[in-house]
Amino acid sequence: MRFDIITLFPEFFASPLSSGLMAKALARGIAEVVLTNPRKFTTDKHQRVDDEPYGGGVGMVMKPEPLFAAVESLPSLPRREVIYVTPQGEPLTQQHLWHWSQERDQLVILCGHYEGVDERVVEHLVTQEISIGDFVLTCGEIPALVILNGVLRLLPGTVGKAASLHHESFEDGLLDYPHYTRPAEFRGWSVPPVLLSGHHGEIAAWRRAQQIERTRQRRPDLYAKWLNAQNAGHFKNSC
Repeated sequence: MRFDIITLFPEFFASPLSSGLMAKALARGIAEVVLTNPRKFTTDKHQRVDDEPYGGGVGMVMKPEPLFAAVESLPSLPRREVIYVTPQGEPLTQQHLWHWSQERDQLVILCGHYEGVDERVVEHLVTQEISIGDFVLTCGEIPALVILNGVLRLLPGTVGKAASLHHESFEDGLLDYPHYTRPAEFRGWSVPPVLLSGHHGEIAAWRRAQQIERTRQRRPDLYAKWLNAQNAGHFKNSC
């Protein structure tokens, strides 16, 4: 899979791309990440990528010419998505990550700055707007890295035990269950006895109950969606 990141700060990605599973996946050829700086596509001597907004207002807006030129300089694979990361986009979910990892060959991610990008970029270049939350950051590189990491880990060969990807938070509409490891007792706090029982059916039931209760307490919004899905028969409850 090919990832194209349109960024004014390619150096931002140096450490993440050379560390951990991401570095290993790239070294194995599971994916390719190409960083493109739109400043290289400016035509003025100052290499300006931003300008004042029409109609007045605070801040600056990224100009359309460098962004269009940067994206149009890239090879276009058959199944390509051009993503603009913005607080105005639809909230990022695990379903987005799975969809892109399975249905796309190329993700082009535009990293915004200042007050955002010229709306013509959104209307005529971008195919999907994505937000990682209801808050504002200093740059689009952070959410771009979130998307890159989230999709890359789902590609075959990145994670050693691929089955573990289907037993995580959000995979079936619920948060994950609690995890424990050795020692069985630490500072007087013991591991739940059921996990030491060796009874796989009881362990599975306990974990499912924990998922449901944890989601109900911590994310009532997700819990309500899960209940609706249960009623509609979308998810299979193993309790």
